[in-house]
Order: sequence, then C-alpha cells, then structure tokens
Amino acid sequence: MKRHLITERDVIIAGRDGIQVLVVQSNSIITAAAQDEAQKRNIKFSVQTSHTNLSSGSTQKKISEIEFQVNQGNAMTIAIGSDHGGFLMKEALKNFLGERGYKIIDVGTDSEQPCDYPDFAYAVASLVGSQKAERGIMIDSVGVASAIVANKVPGVRAVPCYDEFVARSSREHNDANVLTLGSKVQGIEIVKSIVQLWLTTPFAGGRHLPRVKKISDVEKKFLK
Repeated sequence: MKRHLITERDVIIAGRDGIQVLVVQSNSIITAAAQDEAQKRNIKFSVQTSHTNLSSGSTQKKISEIEFQVNQGNAMTIAIGSDHGGFLMKEALKNFLGERGYKIIDVGTDSEQPCDYPDFAYAVASLVGSQKAERGIMIDSVGVASAIVANKVPGVRAVPCYDEFVARSSREHNDANVLTLGSKVQGIEIVKSIVQLWLTTPFAGGRHLPRVKKISDVEKKFLK
C-alpha cells in the first residue's frame, strides 16, 4: 500500500498550473503548511477513495509517494521519517527495525535531495497523534528541530535523545511517543541502541502519571 505526502510545494505548483481542485488519495497526509497555502490560493482538496491512478497531470505526478510497509503479526507500528540529512540513517534504521519484526510506516523523504524537515516531522507526528502509529521516529541533522515541529501536534510528546539514559528516562517518566535523532551528532550503532531501548522501555506510571496528565492539560488549553 502506498501513502502520499502533500507538501506546500505541491500546492504552489498546483496554483502555478491553474489547478483549483487538487485530487489526493484517501490515505494522504497533508502538511499544515500545505493546508495554509491551499487556503491562501483558494485551492480545494478532493479525496479520491478508489485505488485508481491519480490524474496524469504534471502536478499530480509531482506528489511524493510514501511507501507503507507493514510486516505480518501484532508488532508495534512505528512511523519513521527524515529530511535529506537523516535519509541514510533512516534507511539503516528501517532495516534494523524490520529485522526485529516491527511494523514500519515510512513517510519519506526518499533521497538525499534537499527538502524541508517540518513536512516529514509533521507526517510522523500526525500518524502518532491520530493513533495510526504507536510510536514515531524522525531523523534530521541534529534532532532538535524535528522535535519542535512534532510537539505542535496534539497528543505527541517528542524528545531528542542523545544517549541511552535520556531514552530510558523519556519513556519511563514522560511516556514519550516520538523520538527524534541527529545524523550529524550520532553514529548508527549508538542510535540503534537508543532506539531499541526507547522502544522496549515501558512507561512507569505511578507518580509520573499525573505529571504526564498535566502536560496534556496544558495542551488542551490551547485547543479550545
């Protein structure tokens, strides 16, 4: 199955081509920036529910495809993404996670061509926030910027982790559900250790539960 990521760039191209209705797949992820740009340009999204091919127009061909790989079984579902700086690490982690039986939703990017990290951090976070994925992993060059983006999505508690102690604490104390990593500050072997520990450490509950609830309470104040 394939998913599609609709970015601000797709909407800008549609506007330049004079398209007023942009056809998207029912399982597409439309970034916040794309939604804002569509509103500015008075472009509407039309959801295509069938599995037929998208319009052969130039704009539709430029919509980036997201591979949605799901392994069999009841393993945890993980949304994973990166910008161009984290692409190679993402690919290595996909193999690492696949070998351990995790279900993987890869939201892109799909090359080392320059792209915007907010689009992919949003895609990962939106899948976690909507409970379509249990956890999310996002990789950029440092790991901080993507955490900032992901934490704008309701229901997401994203943390940049640089060692195993922080990874364990973020799960035990904060019930973190999105992990952000930096390809320029971490090697792949330590990243594998961090990821494995982060995915297998349960939330401790107890005295931490009301504190995590207070995080949600703060979030709800701004959703009214």
